[in-house]
Formats: sequence, structure tokens, C-alpha cells
Amino acid sequence: MRRHLAPAAAVVALLALAGCGSASGSGGGTDDPTPSGGGTKSVAARDKGPVCVGTAAADGLHVLRGGGYKLPGGGAVRYEAAQSDGTTRTATLREGATYQDGQRSQSVKPGQQVTYAGHAFTVSQICSYRVVLEPKDAADRTAAAAAPVSMKSVGGAADSGLCFTTNAAVRAAAAKGFPPKGGSLTLIDNGGLKVFPTGWSVVALSVDPAAGTARFTANCAAVPVADYQDAAVGDPVELAGVEFTVGKVSGKVVTLTRTSA
Repeated sequence: MRRHLAPAAAVVALLALAGCGSASGSGGGTDDPTPSGGGTKSVAARDKGPVCVGTAAADGLHVLRGGGYKLPGGGAVRYEAAQSDGTTRTATLREGATYQDGQRSQSVKPGQQVTYAGHAFTVSQICSYRVVLEPKDAADRTAAAAAPVSMKSVGGAADSGLCFTTNAAVRAAAAKGFPPKGGSLTLIDNGGLKVFPTGWSVVALSVDPAAGTARFTANCAAVPVADYQDAAVGDPVELAGVEFTVGKVSGKVVTLTRTSA
């Protein structure tokens, strides 16, 4: 697996891109959408579950907790906040790949239809760590699965075809970049970026062994694509279509154990 640590300046850049909107880790309950750097973020309650409601569409677009996603048709959306009561689950989606004042925000439930930039999507599944949107139009599903211009990451917005896609070859390449199923991905508190072949970079921003929680974020194509706050042992998370659970939070380290193939 190709990994390397980037210099401190790169971490600063990712912090800036990680932008906004509180998104406590998959363990978070209803959380405070106050942008990072503005106001005071409340401490999120532990999630009441269930972890997921609904069935993820095979050709669905995975919008990760706290992150943005560029949609086919020119729109974009962020998974801003999660709500659960032990029986049902809803999510707050905010228009736009990155936070800006005045963006439309709405609470959604599984099966609901939403529209961005004039294109319709069905919310096929809501999990603590992701929302899966299925394009209603066949042309949008085709566009989402299109092969990228290149399988080589060059950085920045040019990587959009690698970062926001359902293309099988891209997903397979992304999966190969991580440890195999059962293996561990180790992130060190402010220990620099870990960069992966399809343009994803991941960094731990904080590890709190006393609370047993950590915060780590991911970036791809100059978009903060995930921001897991207050992630605790046992919480499920996802990166580039690959699923993990938080396996350990100790010292300055958070360990993610891969659970998907």
C-alpha cells in the first residue's frame, strides 16, 4: 500500500479544507452544525442507533459523515448532521461540496427524493457514517459510473473523476490502496497525511484517550469528503468505499480495522 507522510504545511491545508459543519463520528447523535472555527461546538450525545436504515443501492453515491460529494449533473451535497432515536434515523443534508453561508439544508429520511441542481436522487440508505443517494435518471447513473480520464491521481479538482464515482475500476483501485480485510490503518494525532492512490488523503486531527474518542478527516479533489468527530471504539466509518471500525484509541494513535472486502 502506498502511504507517506506529508509535511506540516499539508496538514494546515487539509484543516482549512475540512471546513465546516460538526459531524461527530458514527457514535454521534444529533449534533451541532456550527462550522469549525466559528462559535462553540456542543459535545454530541452517543448515537442511539440503529447504525443504518434502508438498503444501499448498488449504484448509489456514498456521501460520508461531515463530508461533501460532487453529484452528477453539477450539484453537490454534504452530510451535515445525523439524528437517531433507537428505532429510526434521519440525516441533515446541506447543498454544496463545502460549507458556505446561505446554503439550503434539509432533514431527510430513507426513501425520500431530493433534488440538487435540477437532478433527482433517492435517499436509499442512511447510516451513522454515510448517506447513500441513488440517481433517479439513467443518464446520471451512467455519468456517475463513467471511467475517469486517468487512473492516476494528480491532485486537486482534477481528481474529481477518481473521488466522486461509482466506477468499478476506480473503486477496486481505491480498495487495494488500504490494508486488506481484517488489517489495520493507523493514524497518529497530527502525524501528517496518509495519501492513497486514487487521491484520498486522511489525517488524525485529535486523539483523546481519556474520552476514548478521536477525530479524523479525509480530503479528495480539494473537497473535505469526510469528517469523523468523536469517533469511538466500535464505531463504523468509511473511506473511499471501504468500510472500517474504530479498533483502538490510545496515546496519540487511532487504529481503524477494515471490515469490508
